[in-house]
Amino acid sequence: MELTQTEISGLFSAIVTPLTGDGSVDVAGLKRLVRHQLDAGASGVVPIGGTGEYPALSRDERKLIVATCVEEAGDKPVIPGVLSTGFHDAVEAGRDFAQAGAAAVMTVTPYYAPGTQDGMRAYFKAYRDAVDLPVMLYQIPRRTTVSATAEAVQAMAEDGSIIGMKFSSYDMPEFIKTIKLAGDKIAVLSGEEPLFATHVALGARGGVLASATIYPKIWLRIFALARAGKLTEALEVQAQIDPVVNSIFLETNPGPLKAYMALAGMPVGGVRLPLLPPSAETNAKLEAVAAHARSIALA
Repeated sequence: MELTQTEISGLFSAIVTPLTGDGSVDVAGLKRLVRHQLDAGASGVVPIGGTGEYPALSRDERKLIVATCVEEAGDKPVIPGVLSTGFHDAVEAGRDFAQAGAAAVMTVTPYYAPGTQDGMRAYFKAYRDAVDLPVMLYQIPRRTTVSATAEAVQAMAEDGSIIGMKFSSYDMPEFIKTIKLAGDKIAVLSGEEPLFATHVALGARGGVLASATIYPKIWLRIFALARAGKLTEALEVQAQIDPVVNSIFLETNPGPLKAYMALAGMPVGGVRLPLLPPSAETNAKLEAVAAHARSIALA
């Protein structure tokens, strides 16, 4: 099943990678997590992005995770992240995921050897030609220090290199420009919880959100309100989950997120190096937020 840009809409949960006590991939836990998203109404899942600890996983583990998600998701799309630094490694991963049944890949901007905007366009054109899957551009400059301009995104959309993008940035003028130039050609998805409702109101077709791995239902309510033009109401609902979002990003994702999930009754194990369990200070804040979430029956 390959996606087209018109089929990308709604919530795509950026899921964590559950680990067992000995640090191996927890396949049963992964299936439960995928089912949790889809039963809530998510449009699909995005495994092994940054939230899924792509750099800490082996090639075989990544293939296992994607194949497991595809099996559990049925007819819902699985869009794994590709966070490799080099072109050939990224192609290898994309081909692996195509064989595993992924509907598309979400490929990060090349960042270790950043090129010009023309170089980035050529990279994604060559990548799409080399990988037999639709491609979503993953833009997260706070991690990569690299951004494709709105003009470059438009050009990639027009030459068929990409069918969508995850916009993970607080640069609102650039987001608005991207929507203006490419929003009718590709599916632009928000990757920022605090801006999700606003992004949707301005033209994003949905989002890829890390906190949806715990609470997909509330983000679906926010999406429905924002898409209907009820931004004030959407932001009022979003205020309920803001404390959770603030707490799970106190340290590098997904360390606090996984710790919070255990507190919320969804244990998924720990993280892999170089990440460590959250500090005592962060854990205290997570516990307080989790207690508040229980008191208001956040779901």
